[in-house]
Amino acid sequence: MKPRPVRLENPTDMLPRTLALIDDDSEFTEYLAQHLRSQGVEVRVFNDSNALLADDGAYGFDFYVVDLTLPGVNGVQLIKILRLRNDCGILVISGQVAPQAFSEVLGAGADMYLAKPVQFEQVALAITAVYRRARNDGKSTHAAWRLDRRQRELIAPDGARVPLSDSDLAVMDCFIAAQGETVTREALRQRLGHGEAGEADDNLNATIYRLRRRIERATPLMVPLQSKSRIGYTFRAPLALA
Repeated sequence: MKPRPVRLENPTDMLPRTLALIDDDSEFTEYLAQHLRSQGVEVRVFNDSNALLADDGAYGFDFYVVDLTLPGVNGVQLIKILRLRNDCGILVISGQVAPQAFSEVLGAGADMYLAKPVQFEQVALAITAVYRRARNDGKSTHAAWRLDRRQRELIAPDGARVPLSDSDLAVMDCFIAAQGETVTREALRQRLGHGEAGEADDNLNATIYRLRRRIERATPLMVPLQSKSRIGYTFRAPLALA
């Protein structure tokens, strides 16, 4: 099943820059990845959902294409995990055509569902439509999070208050100073007093994980704290001092 090229106007503006393709069908992923790369998309392929979740940049992609029947965490559970920490587009492409499969994936947070077999032109057009909508929604609907240093709390847009440890507060101070830009792992290690890479990276990962879990327990809103593979972390929502 070799891809046929599809011509898009201004593909750089219409397609995501980075995309994670999670599917254990090696022939399908090979040709779909080739097709999307020909459109200028940086594609990483994962044939196991656990491989994606274990990756340092798991939540830093601009877009996700997910199968439902996967080794490791199944597709529906994977979508739920991604949606907790990422508001980017999620397209499901699966051989499961039962009505409940469609309902489950949309209920889990996917944006669109395509049933296999599918043409690569359809995939590219679906990604374009979802990505455009997600990007436009993101510009207009992200409410501000606030950092209350005195009370040592992060206040979510829905009013939920997240209690912060000393380490959490130090991390959030870095995000305040970054004004939406990525904070490097080195900068975070230095701010936390963790020293050089190695064991310090494990400590940083643990700190970020605990902060995410505190936010997830406090509010049903998506956690805007996202990793950038091998670079650092970004707070992808408006953030200000209370």
